Amino acid sequence: MQFLENFVPELTVSSPGRINFIGEHTDYNMGYVLPTAIGNKITFKFQKNGSKQQCNVYSVGYKGFSLDLKNISKSATEWENYVLGVLHEISQLTDKLRGFDCTIESDLPLGSGLSSSAAMECGLAYGLNELFDLGLSKITIVQVSQRAEHTYVGTQCGIMDQFASVMSKEDHVILLDCQSLTHRYIPIDLHPYKIIMLNTKVSHNLATSEYNKRKQECEEGVAIVKRKNNNIITLRDVTQTMLEQSKSEMTETIYNRCSFIIDENQRVLKMAKALENKDLTIAGNLLYEAHHGISVYYEVSCPESDFLVAFTKDKPEVLGARQTGGGFGGCTLNIVHQNDVENFVQEATVAYKAKFDIDLEAFEVLPSGGTKAS
Repeated sequence: MQFLENFVPELTVSSPGRINFIGEHTDYNMGYVLPTAIGNKITFKFQKNGSKQQCNVYSVGYKGFSLDLKNISKSATEWENYVLGVLHEISQLTDKLRGFDCTIESDLPLGSGLSSSAAMECGLAYGLNELFDLGLSKITIVQVSQRAEHTYVGTQCGIMDQFASVMSKEDHVILLDCQSLTHRYIPIDLHPYKIIMLNTKVSHNLATSEYNKRKQECEEGVAIVKRKNNNIITLRDVTQTMLEQSKSEMTETIYNRCSFIIDENQRVLKMAKALENKDLTIAGNLLYEAHHGISVYYEVSCPESDFLVAFTKDKPEVLGARQTGGGFGGCTLNIVHQNDVENFVQEATVAYKAKFDIDLEAFEVLPSGGTKAS
């Protein structure tokens, strides 16, 4: 793009991906989650270009595009909608946005379940807030980014990904109540173990119908339980006893979806306690329990993820493993003894290649701080 020839950035912003240690699909059910940002990130560079409304955006690995702030509409090119959605939502809050140029470069593996989408949204919103002194709070940046995903991308996501991307603290996970947004930081010390991600290389797309379908199934379950319990608003309010009382009125699928969410909320609270007590054996077992629920009851796993998790179960150097992220591919999260990481990765790579003829990608992640200017 022409602007790149004379591009002198005024501001650089780093916006991280995230892992969710445990608590999948509980966020849009107003439950508990336990995420943290990671070192892998998207880097944004910004400059004001002196115009009132002309903007130029260039993403390394993609092509650039230009837009008019007074004429924002959805694009047929998917990644552009993350940018357009954020601009649309910010424009609903302030008239201070002006023309800018921006470059975007990522070291987050796409489709890996590490929430490159939230990093994109939050990094852009954070940068524009700084560049134009918009006065948006961090929680407003989180909410703007979530709404952008709803309105322009079409994924009815919860708030976890954006919250983790902006609000994370180094060497901690966030115990977040997605209903009240109250949260506390819990130190995570896994020594002598490391968090090793295995990327299945199976692409998923959270904007597909399956993700939104799960949300609808949970809402259907809530509606059924509500017939006997008027005070119920979301699955967060439903106990296992309430669910059992309404089981006969549900399909097996709806019951399984709701049962998983109720159990997963409890696993999040147990995991938080285990990490506080540094009881790593309990932490590992909770990961395996969570994956079983993800695969069998919520049905958002895939053969590749199931294979990799099963592969770890006879490995004494692995405390626990599960698929992480929205599902249908992406990464498995593995807690592996530091002395055995190299051998574990090599064995998993060989076995995965033999089974699926796919080259496995492995990397360590470290709990990191949230979006920031540098």
